[in-house]
Amino acid sequence: MAEKWKHAALLVIDMQNDFILDDGLMRVNGGKAIVPNVIKAVETARQRGILIVWVVREHDYLGRDVELFRRHLYTRQKEGPTTKGCLGAQLVDGLVIKEGDYKLVKTRFSAFFATHLHSFLQSNGVNNLVVVGVQTPNCIRQTVFDAVAHNYQPVTVIVDATAAATADIHDEMKLIKPKAEQRVHWHENQAK
Repeated sequence: MAEKWKHAALLVIDMQNDFILDDGLMRVNGGKAIVPNVIKAVETARQRGILIVWVVREHDYLGRDVELFRRHLYTRQKEGPTTKGCLGAQLVDGLVIKEGDYKLVKTRFSAFFATHLHSFLQSNGVNNLVVVGVQTPNCIRQTVFDAVAHNYQPVTVIVDATAAATADIHDEMKLIKPKAEQRVHWHENQAK
């Protein structure tokens, strides 16, 4: 592993069936289009020996651990979004957790909120992050804000491996000023 990647982690956020598939309960319109770039980012991270953290939402069948504004989506009669153990909570085809990767379950927008992500990254010597996944105005943005608050630097968002419901919403990510790069630039220009 190159020395420059020794302290990096790739956060793959919410690339689950309910967010990506056409019939997903919480489908993000731009999600399907980024799958190839997310796959490529994961491959690049593996080649560089970068720690991959799969950040996923998994909720109780009754939604007892979901935000109050989403509780109405969970009932005894129907499965809610990203219900633990259900198809919607699984990673989209083409993305696979492998040995050496780490899976982190979250129940809110930020991968840092009420999880042990920060202590896990610290104990693995990680001080810079690369972020891919969905959805830009919610989980991506909140995770990036919290990463910056925890003094990770740089925090790089691969803009063509992240998505939102619309291009306009996605483009607003530029306003929060993370280090934003296209996947091809991260892959090719920083290969050393």
